[in-house]
Amino acid sequence: MKKRLLKLLKVIVGILLLFVAVLIIALYWPLPDLKAPKRYEVLIIKSINVINVQSGEILANQDIVIQNNRIKSIDSSGPFDIKADLIIDGNDKFVIPGLWDMHTHSNQHSPWLHHPLYIANGVTGVRDMSGQLNEKDSYWVGSNERLKWNKELFEGKRISPRYILQSSYQMDGASSVPEGFPEYFKLETSSAIDSLLSFYKNENVDFIKIYQQILPESYRELAIKAPVYGLHLAGHKPMFLNLEDAINLGQRSFEHGRIFMFESFPKADSLRMPQHWKSIFKTSKNSMVEDFNAQTAVGLMQLMKEKNAYWTPTLQTLKFEAFAHKDSFLENPNLKYITWARKRLWWNFDIENNQKRNRSPESKGVSTAFYLAARKQVVTANEIGVPIMAGTDVTDSYIFAGFSIHSELEDLTKSGLSNLEALQSATIVPAKYAGLEMHYGTVEEGKKADLIILDKNPLKEITNSKTISAIIIDGILYDSDKIRELKTFTESITSNFHMNVKVIHSFVMSPLIRVQFAD
Repeated sequence: MKKRLLKLLKVIVGILLLFVAVLIIALYWPLPDLKAPKRYEVLIIKSINVINVQSGEILANQDIVIQNNRIKSIDSSGPFDIKADLIIDGNDKFVIPGLWDMHTHSNQHSPWLHHPLYIANGVTGVRDMSGQLNEKDSYWVGSNERLKWNKELFEGKRISPRYILQSSYQMDGASSVPEGFPEYFKLETSSAIDSLLSFYKNENVDFIKIYQQILPESYRELAIKAPVYGLHLAGHKPMFLNLEDAINLGQRSFEHGRIFMFESFPKADSLRMPQHWKSIFKTSKNSMVEDFNAQTAVGLMQLMKEKNAYWTPTLQTLKFEAFAHKDSFLENPNLKYITWARKRLWWNFDIENNQKRNRSPESKGVSTAFYLAARKQVVTANEIGVPIMAGTDVTDSYIFAGFSIHSELEDLTKSGLSNLEALQSATIVPAKYAGLEMHYGTVEEGKKADLIILDKNPLKEITNSKTISAIIIDGILYDSDKIRELKTFTESITSNFHMNVKVIHSFVMSPLIRVQFAD
């Protein structure tokens, strides 16, 4: 009997050792590279319809000469005084600027899982809202990685969108900082503010990402001192401070569709109590819709316009919460671009929690009403003059890199924005926010030629933004064949065993992820 048990134990140990060996091999197994196509010094697009995203006018049958990724000329005169490396037939097609997604979260696996899909969907610029502390993280990326990707894009060595503006790690109070990291990240003293700002300035960061639970005194001092270091604040509305104060203190952009909901219901002041805000939020969500004070919200929107504060509603996040219990929503063809590890470790928990909430008698229909109310506020804010930026919140549940920006544009039009205004929210508006409107945001002579060639006019129907024939970024043409290749590449990577092992390992080993999930 003992011999049998010993033999069985040896078999079990052998299997375990083999399993561990397989995991280690998978962890260090190199992933396939996706090489950028040939770069052209001179490209000419012939006879294309140029959409002016500022005025809505269309210049028909124009020839666009692109040299070193700058638009040298737009006219219909011909012939050309320069020899083209490639001539693109634009007959009956339309050209718009590349789209920018102004709220994303990239990670160490984005070159395989996100970048190909961004480019394939015409997203040529992203603002990443994540960051690191003073050590490289196994999961999240920081300014060093993003700036390296930008450099390799410029050199023609990488398929990637441009990373517009660089973010710090999220400032969420002491609980967001894992043990062993410098105390100044907790922002508990006045000297910590200067140490943190100095650190991120040296890291070539552009803005400090604000999260919900930052203490009011820390936030105020951070807002006052950040401009001295050439930095600004962007992110969530600080929960323990009212929105009016945050606007007046100069936060440049506010994220997500709930910011006015938090401020415009009878118990708004109760949400600012650090000890109780989470429980109050859970029981007040319906009141935020039913007892919404439009006059309060309008006053805040007018202040945002006056102070030139931007709003990124990320309606896709609220849409997920509203429809997570519906099979018609969950059966999304883009799931093939999501790793098994992410679906199991993250998305499935989100789905189950939202399904339970949406089906419970006490909160049935609340999330849907919340989402629809946020859409109404978007059109009100837009009419008042609040600059609206399109953002999706990749990598949140049921947000798909590249694909979801088109869903966001569609939702913005359903909210009441015109097709032109929706296009502006992903082109010229974010370019102005970033201070880069001299280079990006419109199809004009002298500007960067980050362009999308469409088969159909998006001013007639916003869903035509998905009829992508080709993308140009940094002198590289991604035609329909290359676009299919990009999508196929990421689809194959998501089912790759090695990639899923890497995702799980990076997720588990990240101290930043651990404290975020513990909270």
